[in-house]
Amino acid sequence: MTRSKRIYVLDTNVLMHDPTALFKFEEHDVFIPMMVLEELDNGKKGHSEASRNARQVSRFLNEIIEAHGNGNTIDEGVRLVQPKGLQLRANESVGRLLFQLKPVEVGKRFGTVLPDNQILGSILQLIEDHPGVPVVLVSKDINLRIKASICGVKAEDYENDRAIDDFNLLFTGATELSADFWDQHEGSLRSWTEKGRTFYEVRRRDDDGWYPNQFLYMPGAEEVEMKVARLDDERAVLQIVDDFRAPQHQVWGINARNREQNFAFNALMDPEIDFVTLLGTAGTGKTLLALAAGLTQTMDIQRYREIIMTRATVSVGEDIGFLPGTEEEKMTPWMGALTDNLEVLTHTEDHGSWGRGATNELLASRIKIRSMNFMRGRTFLNRWVIVDEAQNLTPKQMKTLITRAGPGTKIICMGNVEQIDTPYLTETTSGLTYAVDRFKNWAHSAHITLRRGERSRLADYASEVL
Repeated sequence: MTRSKRIYVLDTNVLMHDPTALFKFEEHDVFIPMMVLEELDNGKKGHSEASRNARQVSRFLNEIIEAHGNGNTIDEGVRLVQPKGLQLRANESVGRLLFQLKPVEVGKRFGTVLPDNQILGSILQLIEDHPGVPVVLVSKDINLRIKASICGVKAEDYENDRAIDDFNLLFTGATELSADFWDQHEGSLRSWTEKGRTFYEVRRRDDDGWYPNQFLYMPGAEEVEMKVARLDDERAVLQIVDDFRAPQHQVWGINARNREQNFAFNALMDPEIDFVTLLGTAGTGKTLLALAAGLTQTMDIQRYREIIMTRATVSVGEDIGFLPGTEEEKMTPWMGALTDNLEVLTHTEDHGSWGRGATNELLASRIKIRSMNFMRGRTFLNRWVIVDEAQNLTPKQMKTLITRAGPGTKIICMGNVEQIDTPYLTETTSGLTYAVDRFKNWAHSAHITLRRGERSRLADYASEVL
């Protein structure tokens, strides 16, 4: 069955969100209104991600036109051939790039000022010039999509950058085993103890859906908690995890309070795991667990040289303006979560206020607060890197951060995808969701979704009823 060829009209926000969007519509044609080029020109100044993307779109358009030949007319469109060096999936057939070649007639405008109205007018003109060809507006602006629908123009969100189709399908990192799990594997089960740890080898089943370092548990009287230590096509090696809920297994003076926190501690304390993602709502203990594990391995075991903490600086309310001081001092107001959790971890009554002050001074010398704006080009050696509020990062920003890791560095990304403050990012397109989905097959990464709030009964009740 052959699909009818369509013309996709790209809004400015789509191109500034993903410059490669030009090449992701396969055999269909792409139309760029003149107002979109104007907005790209206005948005190219500055050092933000959107400004860089606007400049990249302009470079792509220039390369496409140059490949077509400057002397040739572009009335019939230009072939959308990918520029060299762009590593996208190669398509057998490519569409054409069409530009708005004549101004919008006065009768087709919805007002004269708003760029959105100019874009809508150019789409209506395009439909008139190409009768019988389906025209679709692609925009991340909900209001423009509503306006388009009112005018009878089909409109869609840009979904090519979605990591998954439905957020509910995202890998949770922990799976409940069936009650008859041991009976199912009775004939193929092999167990042994090595360096004080218990291992089980079982034959893979077609429907198990396991990933490396995935946590498995069996509740009830036969309660057991394991992780997938090794995987191949036929067999899986499962390892009994440590119990960090036991008093003798404290991490920097704190214990895990539930099963998911225990799994998180196992991932954080494992030196073979280089990348950990923690998803969870407010109060599930993400920052506290990451800090406690980091302090233990930085101060006690000395596996890492220092803790580096960073986060996306996106305001929830009105911005309070410029902040004075050095990079660290400017970042301090954003790091309330760090100071709150350090208070919990250094609360020692027996040393008095002087002892607490000395402890805080010592910890402050080993914990560095860094801004994300200056990460490009850096390399972290033997560092414990905590990325807080990672749900506000785009996939490209997430890649920039994770590729900073040098030898011996461990990166922990935490966030709550229900609290995304960045425009045009959703649960399915967030960099945190993207990282969870892309890393689940890697043997040196682990993910856990924390579900139970452990902050207070007031916070738990508020999250349910408000």
